[in-house]
Amino acid sequence: MNLIENVREALNSVKVHLLRTVLTGAIIAIGISSLVGMLTAIDGIKAQIAESFAGLGANSFDVRNKGFSGGRVVQEGKTEKTYPSITYKEAKQFKEEYASIGIATVFNVVTGSAEVKRGSKKTNPNTRIRGGDENYLSIKAVKLAKGRNFSNMEVRYGNSVAIIGKELEELLFNSGEDPINQKITFLGRPYTVIGVLDKQGGVGQDQGADRQILIPIENASRLDTQGTFNYRITGVASDPGKIDYEMGQAIGIMRKIRQDRVAQEDSFELTKSQSVAESLEEVAGYLRIGGFGIGFITLLGASIGLMNIMLVSVTERTREIGIRKALGATPLRIRQQFLIEAIVICVIGGIFGMILGIGIGNIIANFIGPGGFLVPWLWMIVSFGICIIVGLLAGYIPAFKASRLDPIESLRYE
Repeated sequence: MNLIENVREALNSVKVHLLRTVLTGAIIAIGISSLVGMLTAIDGIKAQIAESFAGLGANSFDVRNKGFSGGRVVQEGKTEKTYPSITYKEAKQFKEEYASIGIATVFNVVTGSAEVKRGSKKTNPNTRIRGGDENYLSIKAVKLAKGRNFSNMEVRYGNSVAIIGKELEELLFNSGEDPINQKITFLGRPYTVIGVLDKQGGVGQDQGADRQILIPIENASRLDTQGTFNYRITGVASDPGKIDYEMGQAIGIMRKIRQDRVAQEDSFELTKSQSVAESLEEVAGYLRIGGFGIGFITLLGASIGLMNIMLVSVTERTREIGIRKALGATPLRIRQQFLIEAIVICVIGGIFGMILGIGIGNIIANFIGPGGFLVPWLWMIVSFGICIIVGLLAGYIPAFKASRLDPIESLRYE
């Protein structure tokens, strides 16, 4: 009995015991589909995150206060140095000088607990007021549902105009009522609504993005009566390949504005927005490990089920094994026959499991957020290898048992 005959016999056994093969293959298919499905869904979600950050611009960077909020920087329990916060004047000057290289936006948070009124209607005191300029929406990839962006003149002169979040529109205006050019009041001042932000959602109960109001940064700076506002800058490089070079230029511009001496360290911080995407990639890696672990446990259960079926098969075919041995089949050939049969069942179940897993994974990923169809070739190759390994592990003990059977006792078996 050679290897080709063993393959032929294994396929014939699969065909004869079709129902058993289908049920056993279904166990493997469920295990593989859970593995491939979870990993496909994670990769699909990661791709959507990457696309979102591409919209924000992987070629963007933030300029902010040293230590995030200015003041003293503490390291190893020692207060090292006091750094002044970035002022509105410095941020504005940076934006103007950086304009020869790329575009930049200056923004800040005025308050996170404002109450907004319109006539007899008012919101809870949990509205976030943010100052921004004409570049803020495009650089931060925030879309408008209706209305328009700030004009250059409105930003320059600090007009009392506002762009409101979707939730505020629903709270302050009746259904079907157009909020554009309507008056609202917050922080004791009236503002004219010129736009409504597209719905952004949030995590859990935090829907803060839909409760925010954007006002011109010049107008926001006038509310800084005590000089405590935290101004931040986001710059965009002219080309993703030039980001490191242009960040170096940005550092030079900011050092000049801040009057940092030659031997003095930077009194501000620059960070790439890509670092946030890298952090999310790290989280996706942990999710992938978790998904692989859960899928492996499912496959472990499937392999035990397959081993049980193969042991039953050995018992049912004891006389057949005795006849083969009597005709000259060696223990090696007997082991090969049962191992190949187990592997064939695993491969058939694995192929269906991969197809099912790809479909389920893409459905989950597209349900969470619209995206393209993802075919995870790496996980398909890994899953196919796992099928072979599961077949070998699950089939070895039954195959070893079959190869050790005594031919005389096997022929007597009823």
